[in-house]
Amino acid sequence: MRWIIGLMAALWAGMAAASPLETSFPSIDGGTIALSDYRGQPVLVVNTASQCGFTPQYEGLQALWETYRDQGLVVLAVPSDDFNQELESAAEVKEFCEINFGLTLPMTDMQHVRGPQAHPFYKAVAAETGFVPGWNFNKVLIGGDGQVVGTWGSVTRPQSKTIRGEIEKVLNSGR
Repeated sequence: MRWIIGLMAALWAGMAAASPLETSFPSIDGGTIALSDYRGQPVLVVNTASQCGFTPQYEGLQALWETYRDQGLVVLAVPSDDFNQELESAAEVKEFCEINFGLTLPMTDMQHVRGPQAHPFYKAVAAETGFVPGWNFNKVLIGGDGQVVGTWGSVTRPQSKTIRGEIEKVLNSGR
């Protein structure tokens, strides 16, 4: 059954990048966030929304980043309105996150995370693992080698033992 899910995800992904690290995002601050710049570092990518019951997880994402960034962790927030819970513009999202959560971690411009318009990162993750965000605040941990280390749904908090444990394994292994 797992191979069928993988095959379906690969077909859905179409022309997805071979590795999630081969993708880049437009930054909420302008310019580009190239994930290849983080090769050798773990990257936790989280699809976010400002008007969701899980929005308080921004606090945990910021704390996680502050705890591990000097060791190499990158936490990347990807605002998305795919579940109809995001503000109208990237500027509003940025202001909301700064005012309410003191967010300083990197953020992309608003992106699609599922369906035919999904960003290539999410298509690559789907092709590799079959994982597609089912809601806001789904988390994908990419190892420094570009492979998906783990995926978690909305209910798994950023600072959970599970996520911290996987991050620490990657940081300690150099993977």
